Amino acid sequence: MAVSESSRRVLVVEPDSSVRREIRQACEQDGYQVVEADGGSDALRQVESTRPSVVLLEVTLPDTAGFDVCRELRKVDPVVPVIMMSSRSDEIDAVVALEIGADDYVTKPLRLRELVARMAAHLRRARLENAEASRSRLEFRDLVIDVNERRTYKNSHEVELTHTEFDLLTFLASNAGKVLSREKILNSIWGYEYPIETRVIDVHIRNLRRKIESQPSRPYYILAVPGIGYRFTNARPA
Repeated sequence: MAVSESSRRVLVVEPDSSVRREIRQACEQDGYQVVEADGGSDALRQVESTRPSVVLLEVTLPDTAGFDVCRELRKVDPVVPVIMMSSRSDEIDAVVALEIGADDYVTKPLRLRELVARMAAHLRRARLENAEASRSRLEFRDLVIDVNERRTYKNSHEVELTHTEFDLLTFLASNAGKVLSREKILNSIWGYEYPIETRVIDVHIRNLRRKIESQPSRPYYILAVPGIGYRFTNARPA
């Protein structure tokens, strides 16, 4: 599928007009079409009307919390990549953002080149998902991952996953039995080599375990490999 105008459209949700202007300039220099919103209500209207391919969402908004906007956005569009932005560097904010469905979390002051690189990585990943699904179904003991339809089932019941959670699960399951370092996971899923807190990967893993493991505290599928990363079970159905 060719890259269209809509596949390069970014919605910037930021109350500070000077920050919006800086982001707009950086994005337009890289060929993005930019749509702006200064609050949560406007952001949700823009999501409905413009269908952006990436959303940059500030945590602190004048009319509502950015976290609440993310939750509502996920009801409208469960797959559009969402990168949350904040001046606060508290770990709890990053954890909450990822747990409610954001794909990424960056702190201010923004490093604009890095931000644009992250956006490009999410778009590249989305294009690859459309272009390649050579293994349409990955089946394990009580877990089935339908790669083409992007749906996951546990004991025949569908499991709701975010965009990033599905990509991460598919990558791990496609490499079942292999030890994957955090660096390899990062480069394969997020697609960029900028430093990232390991907590981002670990929070997504923790969320996945809650959804697919019968006992998240004693995981069967996603196993930690101390000092390296993670390994997905290679046990297939009998």
